[in-house]
Amino acid sequence: MRITVVGSINLDLVAIAPQLPAAGETVTGATLARHPGGKGANQALAAEKLGAEVCLIGRVGDDAMAGEALALMEDLGVDLAGVEVDVAAPTGVALIAVDPSGENQIVVAAGANHMVTPEQLPQRIEGALIVQLELPIETVEAAVGRATGFVCANLAPSAPVSERLLRRADLIVVNETEAAFYGDGLHRGGGRVVVTKGAKGAAMYQRGVEMAWATPPSVEAVDATGAGDAFVAAITVALLEGMDPAEALTFACAAGAFAATRPGAQPSAPERDQVEGLLAG
Repeated sequence: MRITVVGSINLDLVAIAPQLPAAGETVTGATLARHPGGKGANQALAAEKLGAEVCLIGRVGDDAMAGEALALMEDLGVDLAGVEVDVAAPTGVALIAVDPSGENQIVVAAGANHMVTPEQLPQRIEGALIVQLELPIETVEAAVGRATGFVCANLAPSAPVSERLLRRADLIVVNETEAAFYGDGLHRGGGRVVVTKGAKGAAMYQRGVEMAWATPPSVEAVDATGAGDAFVAAITVALLEGMDPAEALTFACAAGAFAATRPGAQPSAPERDQVEGLLAG
C-alpha cells in the first residue's frame, strides 16, 4: 500500500502546564519537551507505523530544527526524498500548551511550510494521497488535481477550498468545528465524509446520510496532540485495506485514543499491534 502525504513538517515545543492560560494570563510551573510534528509529518509517520509505505512531500529550513523534525520519520523509514530544504525560511515550529487532562492550545509559525509550491510536486501522484491545509492552498489543490488514486483531504485547519477539491476527495476528515465552517458543502461530492467528535467518537457520511458511527475505547488521556492525525492515517489505511465503514471508524477511533495516552504528536503514534490490542481489550 503506497501513500503519498503532501503536508507540513514542524518541530513541536510542548509546555505541559498545570492549566491552560486564559487570555492575558501567565501560567507557571510547566515542563518543556521537543517533539517532531506538523500535520503532514504526523500523518506520514502514523500511516507508516500502521503498515503503509509512505512518501512525504514537504519543506524544512536549513537549520538545526530540521534534523529534529525529521528524525523519527528517518528512523522509521518514511521516504523523505520529496522533502526539500529552504535556505531562506526556517523549519516550521508549533508552540503547544497541554494541561493535565490532555487538552491543548497550539500556535504555529509555518516557516518553510509556506514555501511549498506546486512546482515541488510531481506531475502525477500515484497511489493514495493524504493532504491537510497547513501548506499554501494552491499547493494542496494542485496535489489533489494530480492524484491518480484515493484522496483523503483532512480539511484542517479550516480554510476556503475549491468545489473541485471537495468533489474530488474520496474521503474528507474534519472535526466538529471544521464541519461547521464548511457546512453542507462537505456533502455535495460523492465521497465519504468523517466528522470526529473527540472522546464522543466519529461518524461517517455519504451525501449527507450517516453510514456508520464508532466510539473510541476508554483511555486515560495524557496529551491529545497528534490524536487527530493518528485518526486520519488510520481511517485512510483501513479503507484502503477494504474495511467496511463501521470497522474502519472503529479502528481509527482506537488509533486516535491510543495516541492520546502518550505525550508528543509523533512519539504517540501507535503501531498496528497496539491498536489491535486496544480493540481487543
